[in-house]
Amino acid sequence: MPAGEQPARDLAGRLGSLTSWHADWSGLRVAVLGLGVTGFSVADTLTELGSRVMVVTSSADDERAMLLKVIGADLLEQADLSTPPAQLVEFDPELIVVSPGFHPDHALLAWAEDRGLAVWGDVELAWRLRDKVGDPADWIMVTGTNGKTTTVQLAATMLAASGLRAAPCGNIGVPVLDAIRDPQGFDVLVVELSSYQLHWVNRNPGGELSPFASVCLNVADDHIDWHGSVEAYSAAKAKVYQNTRVACVYNRADAVTEAMVRDADVIEGARAIGFGLDIPGPSDFGVVDGILCDRAFLDDRHRSAIELTTIDELNEAGLAAPHIVANILAASALARSRGVDATVIHDVLTTFRLDAHRIELVRVEDGIRWIDDSKATNPHAADASLRAFESVIWVAGGLLKGVDIDELVARHAGRLRAAILIGLDRDALRVAFARHAPELPVYEVEANETKEVMPTAVKLAGAVAQAGDTVLLAPAAASWDQFRDYGERGRLFAAAVHEFLGGEAGDESASRRPAD
Repeated sequence: MPAGEQPARDLAGRLGSLTSWHADWSGLRVAVLGLGVTGFSVADTLTELGSRVMVVTSSADDERAMLLKVIGADLLEQADLSTPPAQLVEFDPELIVVSPGFHPDHALLAWAEDRGLAVWGDVELAWRLRDKVGDPADWIMVTGTNGKTTTVQLAATMLAASGLRAAPCGNIGVPVLDAIRDPQGFDVLVVELSSYQLHWVNRNPGGELSPFASVCLNVADDHIDWHGSVEAYSAAKAKVYQNTRVACVYNRADAVTEAMVRDADVIEGARAIGFGLDIPGPSDFGVVDGILCDRAFLDDRHRSAIELTTIDELNEAGLAAPHIVANILAASALARSRGVDATVIHDVLTTFRLDAHRIELVRVEDGIRWIDDSKATNPHAADASLRAFESVIWVAGGLLKGVDIDELVARHAGRLRAAILIGLDRDALRVAFARHAPELPVYEVEANETKEVMPTAVKLAGAVAQAGDTVLLAPAAASWDQFRDYGERGRLFAAAVHEFLGGEAGDESASRRPAD
């Protein structure tokens, strides 16, 4: 046997056997790449298990750096990680756990591949450790280009309202590793997964995920700069369906998601459940004469349906925008697959409200609506937002992340009265408007200072808006060129609107109820 082959086999065997919290993780040398929320949760978990942990990052938050010392992990902070640092090489890790921010072609990952090291993501690690608190919770996994967070929140709320111990986690903000370590334990975890996280799952023996139910809400060009191609991005999303046990929920209006389910390797007996805004077939969720219906989880699904709610009721709750209705149908399908009663779903939908910056009504003044949909960080999300309104002053722009904006502009040119371009990456938008709407008034915000961008944009929009118009912040782009995140972008937009119009956010005219 060649020298070194037996130790390599021994390590592979050990890693393959680490499929439980109660396995022997002690002394395992793990390099954790990244020190954001995900990276810290990984380091905290592994040190609790007795592993030796080195966190490698180009920059470290002071508080997290201090906490690493407290939990007993090492920190390697080096601005230039284009080559493996000597300390990392000397540490000689047996396993790499990577945070979503590291591109697959990063130099440290290429180094790991050359050394034959296993690379896990935080989701795989959490799946292996999910039995810390009693019987493992069922996982319901949610992905898609847009609508993930709303769908996760809806599904988790429906499950909890039915009496199950349920929690939203993952890309939604609470790391899945924190959820599986919660001492109270859960019956169901509704896990939001980005394409970055899905890229790293189902790659290693012993770490294959098997969700109770899963959904890919939609697929549109996004994050091409990270994945390298549309095909790679779509392939990552498709992993959500692998090994699903009960229900693969897909979007009937998106042929890509239907093909994903058709091609997925699932557990025998798993059902394909479609959702859409049209009339549902057997095993589908849909809309009939303004009534949201379940034709999947009932005995006589070929001849009858179960009513969930109505468009009129959703309108009263500010949940009637078409893309939100689609999210509701998807969440209802997931909840129904786990046995939630239709009456529970109906009751949840009477009180549920969208998060901030998701098609949120900031102000109505002189017949003009001002809408904050800063969460529309790609063309697909902006498309859904634009479809909800007839006469729009569109505030758009930011970092386009390598996606094509031309088709979006062409599709909605007819409903636009003007466009206000923000962000440092305006060229593609400018060209698209010149091609598809040459007569449309297009204004550009030249200000680069964060505090100046939104006041300037709002003043430009206010100068052209008329009664019946909607001034819509739906940037179709990421925010990081000028703002900390989409939340800051939305907050500054709302503040600028109130300053421009006068009055306070608490005024009746400044209602923050989500838009219809």
